[in-house]
Amino acid sequence: MDKNQYKGIYVFAEQRGGVIQNVAFELIGKASELAEGIKEEVTAILLGYQVEGLAQQLIAAGADKVLVVDDECLKDYITEPYAQAIVHIVNTRKPEIVLIGATTIGRDLGPRLSARLCTGLTADCTSLDIDEDRNLLMTRPAFGGNLMATIICKEHRPQMSTVRPGVMHRKEIDPSRKGEIEKVEVPFDRSKFAVRLIKREVETKNLIDITEANVLISGGRGVGTGDGFDKLRKLAKTINAEVSSSRAMVDAGIMPHERQVGQTGKTVRPDLYFACGISGAIQHLAGMEESDFIIAINKDKFAPIFQVSDMGIVGDVHKIIPILTEKIEALHNKKKA
Repeated sequence: MDKNQYKGIYVFAEQRGGVIQNVAFELIGKASELAEGIKEEVTAILLGYQVEGLAQQLIAAGADKVLVVDDECLKDYITEPYAQAIVHIVNTRKPEIVLIGATTIGRDLGPRLSARLCTGLTADCTSLDIDEDRNLLMTRPAFGGNLMATIICKEHRPQMSTVRPGVMHRKEIDPSRKGEIEKVEVPFDRSKFAVRLIKREVETKNLIDITEANVLISGGRGVGTGDGFDKLRKLAKTINAEVSSSRAMVDAGIMPHERQVGQTGKTVRPDLYFACGISGAIQHLAGMEESDFIIAINKDKFAPIFQVSDMGIVGDVHKIIPILTEKIEALHNKKKA
């Protein structure tokens, strides 16, 4: 294989219902940083139906070029047509690196692409870098999150990884930025479209996605299975926060999986993170340690969470949270008076 024929960094710009997902902007920001070091361009791959109008958003976010595949078969995500489209682009354009968000769509799409392109795939990455030989250094948790493994793909191209949402920084949007938008025609083999979408039902959710929240109040085993989370929700209401949890509370059936922070949950980066009754296992830290300010509340003064927190309170969550809520409510009432 002649590695010299492979050029550029490509990002799969995931969109759903005509809305580009945040992870796409995060990956373009990281790709721009990596591309600067190897003097290459960043190309976004935008698939969908009647989505060409979204391309400028990707250029404003840092893409140098956007390849648009606009076809009715791409209106909703179905594995086969999406895989065929990207495989065609990769085989004809030969990118050196392909980045995909580790969303439900990305986790389904990534392995299919890897198999069809006969290259490796490092899944669920939390860090990316490039060495002097232009090898992509893909870092992800390994052995149950007890260590971080950096993986390279020396012998095959493109180098591919899925990256967890929330771990990369978006670039500042520049609406005046210029770039190239190109429509690509894909020779789809529609005889292989064995799956079709009969009906799409979207669950109505009133809660903000925890990856989008500015303030998170997260509960662990110390909050318990009684009314502990009701106390957290009451505090959250007073400070316009969202409630999340550790895996233990999801496993106990107290919280849904989409509210889980950690290695097997979501990676969050809020301005303020309350860790309530959370010991601070490495699997949980992997999902929240990049928060701007961390306040930990735990009865065990030796809990690992205090090693990463900016402020620590040693005490019973069930006593501290109601007092904190009461004090904040009093301040609000004083301002209103």
